[in-house]
Amino acid sequence: MSLGSFFHDSTDHPGAVVLGAGGMLGRALCRLLDRLDIPFDPLHTADLDLADPESIKTSGRVFDRVWFNCAAWTDVDGAEANENAALAINGGPGLATLCERIKADDGLLVHISTDYVFDGSASEPYQTDHPRSPLGAYGRTKAAGEEIIEQSGCQFIIARTSWLYAPWANNFVRTMARLTREKDRLKVVSDQRGRPTSAEHLAETLVKLVDAGARGVYHTTDGGQCSWFDFACAIRDGLGHQCTIEPCTTQEFPRPAPRPAYSVLDLSKTESIIGPMTNWQENLNTVLERLETD
Repeated sequence: MSLGSFFHDSTDHPGAVVLGAGGMLGRALCRLLDRLDIPFDPLHTADLDLADPESIKTSGRVFDRVWFNCAAWTDVDGAEANENAALAINGGPGLATLCERIKADDGLLVHISTDYVFDGSASEPYQTDHPRSPLGAYGRTKAAGEEIIEQSGCQFIIARTSWLYAPWANNFVRTMARLTREKDRLKVVSDQRGRPTSAEHLAETLVKLVDAGARGVYHTTDGGQCSWFDFACAIRDGLGHQCTIEPCTTQEFPRPAPRPAYSVLDLSKTESIIGPMTNWQENLNTVLERLETD
């Protein structure tokens, strides 16, 4: 099966819509769909605003397509002080209205979620059906969004991911690339473990799941796992920088929002459908070759 075959073979879903087209993942997805010659509409907040249910309800758009919802409040710390604003985008009436429109027109919603729906107390990878138990405001808003979708009756794929990065936008890889170039010494937390995920690899994974006819909740990260300290060292080494990176604890760098200590997502359900997920180190090396600079 060739990548994107669903869109070329299907008469039911003539194309795709990318909500949040200007974001880190939205940009990767738009590039991929364009490369695959799949017709799509890139939408921004001015076009369709999840925080404004009425704009969705009165939209003249047809909702029979595959809707990739990459739009989200992603400021984890900011959500602690602005939970209602975050909820309006991540899990509010706007998302419910979107689901209603997609259900009515027999479309498909591909919704991006997060490892933050779990509290990080596990000692082995989280299964897709593990009960949600978010620690902070951001996780609560994303968990609320998942519940809305699951109860809506629309066709959906919920794709949970973690530690997302790309050659562009604000993310850990670009930040570490700059800091390890500018500084002689850094401290990075070593007591949080997860799976880094290339936005470009995630975009391909989403299209593969659509191609395979997947429905339900899936975990969509890169393969392997590491700590933030390990991740930072790999970035430094991949770029040939000389900065000394020292491990530290989360307590040494308190943040407004709590972070899960262990957020490794189990990939077995996804891999049983589309095959093994590429290791994070391989994807990182590919991205490091094309990093955009400020």
